[in-house]
Amino acid sequence: MNRVIQHTGSKYPIIQAPMGWIARSRLASAVCEAGGMGIIETSSGEIDNCKKEIKLMSEITDKPFGVNLPLLFLRDDSMVNFCVEAGVKFVTTSAGDPTKYVGVLKDAGITVYHAVPSLEGALKAANAGVDGLVVEGTEGGGFKSPVEVGLLVLIQSIKQNIDLPIIAAGGIVDGAGMAAVFAAGAEGIQMGTRFVSSLESPVHDNFKNKIIDSGIDDTFILNKKSKPVIRALKTNLTKDIDEIGKMDMTALMNIQDLYFGGDMEAAPALSGQSTGLIKEIKPVKQIIDETINEFNETCKKLGNLKF
Repeated sequence: MNRVIQHTGSKYPIIQAPMGWIARSRLASAVCEAGGMGIIETSSGEIDNCKKEIKLMSEITDKPFGVNLPLLFLRDDSMVNFCVEAGVKFVTTSAGDPTKYVGVLKDAGITVYHAVPSLEGALKAANAGVDGLVVEGTEGGGFKSPVEVGLLVLIQSIKQNIDLPIIAAGGIVDGAGMAAVFAAGAEGIQMGTRFVSSLESPVHDNFKNKIIDSGIDDTFILNKKSKPVIRALKTNLTKDIDEIGKMDMTALMNIQDLYFGGDMEAAPALSGQSTGLIKEIKPVKQIIDETINEFNETCKKLGNLKF
């Protein structure tokens, strides 16, 4: 049996990325109801609101869901303890070393996957005792490794060294992409930009439409010689940042004005290269159904290939 499905309890091995402010109950519950694995974010730092969203998930869906814990941004142990007390069964950790919390979480019966952008990070996470990996290629949106390694190369290099289930992330929006990463060794996929531009996504239509209207070359990787390194849509703001060559976290201070106010110049619009593959806003269920159908059709076609 597929190990990602075993670990998540979802119908399909499709995980929704834990995007700050965006990955809350409205979107996550829609993903769960459609057979995927909805994830509640905590990277926004709005601890009380995130706790409410986790509680709300149990009220609006009876399907399994998960929570993301960005380790470097946790002020204390309260969110970890809350996940344990709330009966959360699946957690992804990111942005840091999972060693501190993996034992506590697993002792509570929680399955832990750690997000990694490199072979080195994957080896460290495996040694820490995680149950699986979210492997993030350079194609994806949001916070990135300054070393640009494509997802297929990264998956294969990790599979050569580690036997842990892999959820592939970065540039995947459909069943063809899902089949490609499964061929490389993944057992699940994580989609961010595709779900940001879904009908149930809480972001402003200006952001969704900008994704739809952008091509595969309409993103920048910014701040490669500093931190944070991010991938974002090309706008006047990000073009200026790219020309200057650097930015700091203050550039993201007004990101809620972008997400919910529709001001595309308020902050960098975090998005992956997959913008060029997304042609319309669709309901989450349609996205997941079409992805699974195309995956199955693609695998069937490939199964008939012989040379």
